[in-house]
Amino acid sequence: MRLYEKHILPRLTHLAMGQDQLLPYRRRAASGLHGRVLEIGIGSGLNLALYPEAVRQIIGVDPSPELLSRAAQTSHGLMPAAEMIEGVAEALPLEDRSVDCVVATWALCSVSEPEKALAEIRRVLKPDGIFRFVEHGLAPEARVRRWQRWLTPAWKRCAGNCHLDRPTNALVEKSGFRIERLDTGYATGPRPFVFMYEGQARLY
Repeated sequence: MRLYEKHILPRLTHLAMGQDQLLPYRRRAASGLHGRVLEIGIGSGLNLALYPEAVRQIIGVDPSPELLSRAAQTSHGLMPAAEMIEGVAEALPLEDRSVDCVVATWALCSVSEPEKALAEIRRVLKPDGIFRFVEHGLAPEARVRRWQRWLTPAWKRCAGNCHLDRPTNALVEKSGFRIERLDTGYATGPRPFVFMYEGQARLY
C-alpha cells in the first residue's frame, strides 16, 4: 500500500486534478485574492500560476511529500513567493489570524477530520479574511446519494481518502463561516463523482 501511495497515487492525483474542465473552477477560486494566501491541499501546485498580482505570498500545505515536490518545481520562476509545508489541514503550522485568504480546491473531501480542518482554517484566517472553496460532494438527488454512499468506502481507499458524500456547504456553515456565495451543479462525468460546490465564505 505504501508503494501505491508513494509512487502511483501522486501521479494519478496530478493527472485527475489537471483535467481541462476543472481549470475554470480554479481560475474563479484564485481570482481577486490578495496578501498572504494559504492553500490547503496544494497537491502538485495546479493553482500556483493562477494567483493574481495582489497576492504577495502563497503557503501550500499538503500531506504528500511527492506532490509537494511537484508543487515546488511548479513554483520556480513564478511570482509571488511560495512556501511548501508538509502537513495536514487538521494541524496547520501557522499562527492565529496570520493569513488574508484560504483556498481549498478538492481538498476537504480527503481530510480525515473536516470539522477540525475547518476549525484550523478559522483560527489562521484574519477576521476580515476570505475562504474560497471548490469541492465535490453530496448530490441533491436521493439516487445519486445512494451511489455515493455505497461507493465511498472503496473509493477512499484507492483515492487518497477522498469521500464522495460530504455535504460541503453544511460543513462550512456549521464551522462558524458565513457563506457569501455558493454555486452548485454537476461537472462532466459520472454523477456520483462530479457534483460541485463552489463558494466564498467569511468568518461571522
